[in-house]
This record gives sequence, structure tokens and C-alpha cells, in this order.
Amino acid sequence: MSSAAEAVPGLVTLHVWRVPRAALPRALARMARDPRRLRATPGVRFGKLLGTGTGTGFGPGDADPTRWAALTVWDSPTAADGFDTSPVGRAWARIARARVRVDLRPVTSRGEWSGRRPFGDPPGGPVAGPVLALTRARLRPRRAVAFWRAVPPVAAALHATPGLLARFGVGEAPLGWQGTVSVWRDPADLVAFAYRHPEHRAAITRTPTERWYAEELFARFAVRDVVGDRAVLGWAAGGGAETVRGNA
Repeated sequence: MSSAAEAVPGLVTLHVWRVPRAALPRALARMARDPRRLRATPGVRFGKLLGTGTGTGFGPGDADPTRWAALTVWDSPTAADGFDTSPVGRAWARIARARVRVDLRPVTSRGEWSGRRPFGDPPGGPVAGPVLALTRARLRPRRAVAFWRAVPPVAAALHATPGLLARFGVGEAPLGWQGTVSVWRDPADLVAFAYRHPEHRAAITRTPTERWYAEELFARFAVRDVVGDRAVLGWAAGGGAETVRGNA
């Protein structure tokens, strides 16, 4: 049964941290302790701590133990401004050697995440400037191997796609709970890849028949601002960082 639609948030943030390899035990401890503390942070409607992948394969062997992320839905921008001084924000800042925050406005969203629709039912509309695409899925255990076999052609095609500024995998668990984050120079570049690139179009066509996912969510956001070290995101050289700020 689908959950009722939630209100469209005014702000969603993606915090990403790069940590030294020597800090991996501390990062794993944070991943065990901080999910509940993140959800209890004042002003948080929905929050997930995520591991990341390099973005080259989006499969189980793609994990990047030096980069971690938090995706958070806020009641207000004022509440979001308090993240850095919250217990979770301070704890990650202590072990990070670099960090970046991406401010997002939901544009479209379909599907569910942990039985919820955290980004509500955004009205869509035109976007001028960079957009971020988020995919998230909980794989059916019996279909996971078939899904991972289908991923490499899509990942290879994504790497060489015009207009791609950054991409990496995300996951709530080592296996079966995974997704992708990709940032695009403008909506046209994202649409060109999603619906016109043969490898990705073939994967979309197979999804209903293969029944890979027990739960899935696809969302698109206007990138309002990027603050911090864009290299943490794997930002493409010459990616036009000056165009990001101010996307309404």
C-alpha cells in the first residue's frame, strides 16, 4: 500500500564528506550511531546516512570507503542552517578532510523510500541551470545478480555522457539497498541520457518485466547552491561552478 503524499519541502540538502582511510573505523561507528540522531535533529522531516560508490560500476564492488553522505529533508532553510552545529554535523566534521553541501529544491519525485514519499509531489516546471537526479532502490534478493549484470553498460554510457558534472553511487547497506546521484549541467542533458541513450533506455524497458526492485524512488532536483569542495562530488573540470548558485 502506498503512503500518503507528504508536503513538498522547501529545502533538501546533500552533505558529502571525504575522510582519510585511517578514519574508516570512526566512519563506520558514525554510520551505526548517527542515523537515529540525524532523524532526531530539530527541523528534520526525513534523513538518511549513506555510503557511496565511485560511480564506475554502481555495483557491490564499487564501494568508496573514504566518502560518506547524508541526504536530509528540512522543515525550513533556517533549520538546515543548524546542521553544522548539530551532533551529527559536528561528529562528521571532526573526521572529514573535505566536505561539500548541495542545496536542492524538489522538481519531480515518484516512488517511495522506506515506505514514505519524502519529497512529496512536486509540481514540476522549468528549471534553469544544473539539476541533480537521485535514484534509489531496494533490490529483490532473487533479482539482485541479474540487476548487477545489467548495470555495467549503463555505467559506462553515463561516464561519457555530455553535460554530466558529477556522479556516484549511494547505499544504505552494503548489498541490496542502493542508488545513484548524478548532477547535470541542465535538464536537457539529463533527459537526453535518461530517455534517448540506448543502454539506459534498454534498462528502463527491462525494469517492469525483470522486477528488480521491491521498492524504488526516482527524483529530480534543481541545484540551488553548492558550498564547499566540489572535488568531493567528483565534479567535472570546467563544470561551470559559477552557474550553480541561485537556481530557483
